[in-house]
Amino acid sequence: MRRHRRVTPIVALVCAVLAPAAAATEAAWEALRTPGSVVVVRHSFAPGTFDPPDARLDDCSTQRNLDADGRAQARRLGEAFQQRGITVGRVLSSPRCRCLDTARLAFGRVERWHPLQGALRDRALRARQVAEIRQVMAAHVDGPPLVLVTHGSVVTDLTGLDVRMGAFVVLRRMPDGMHAVAGPVYVD
Repeated sequence: MRRHRRVTPIVALVCAVLAPAAAATEAAWEALRTPGSVVVVRHSFAPGTFDPPDARLDDCSTQRNLDADGRAQARRLGEAFQQRGITVGRVLSSPRCRCLDTARLAFGRVERWHPLQGALRDRALRARQVAEIRQVMAAHVDGPPLVLVTHGSVVTDLTGLDVRMGAFVVLRRMPDGMHAVAGPVYVD
């Protein structure tokens, strides 16, 4: 009996912590039904941290790529959208293979777009790329969600959030034409 009484406060605490997170996730999913919304996806799991110095965009074997877990994660992402009846619009991706593969596996189609590649070591280029991405987002005024598949640094630049691989951030179009964070989502 005593053991049961000790577990009850722990269970209550876990529920109290998880309930707001679940509500926030649901709010983000619901925001995808808002015309002009944007989905900023960090590519699915790819072991390691950076591409090797000799990586080339035209040769996936020289890059850091999704592993089996990352490919399964990308498929689950697409399945989550389908299960919720959410059809996406354009799917733009960094030209890095891990991003292109995430987009194809999740959404079945993809357009390469270099600004989503990011530029960690070149501040001026990074600022220009973020500005170009924001212009495309601003032009997305209605229709199904625009999907941007990219890297962690670009997700942070666009949303202010640091999300793990395979997660995405939903941006809701506001009446003033700007986008606001509706919330991050991670599909297990």
